[in-house]
Amino acid sequence: MAVDSSQRRATERYRRRLAERGMARFEVLGRETDRALIRTLARRLAEEGPEAERLRTVVSQGVADGAPRRGGILEALRRSPLVGEDILPPRPFEPGRKVDL
Repeated sequence: MAVDSSQRRATERYRRRLAERGMARFEVLGRETDRALIRTLARRLAEEGPEAERLRTVVSQGVADGAPRRGGILEALRRSPLVGEDILPPRPFEPGRKVDL
């Protein structure tokens, strides 16, 4: 079944109006039980205001925490209060072992 030109033009105009508002239409896959949750979340994120920003921040942090990042350990070490301190842990002297060559 081919889409006639009037339907195609209407769809293009609708998507153009969405783009002008900074919106995009997309499809996601998920569980049927999450349908209402995802729709509500998308609707709230589409709104302007502090509640949308708060949700965006919370969801971004929740999703980002599970993804491994490069350099995370180095960043944590650089935030340490001991940065710049010349602390050398004491190490016992061990003469080593004899090797028969």
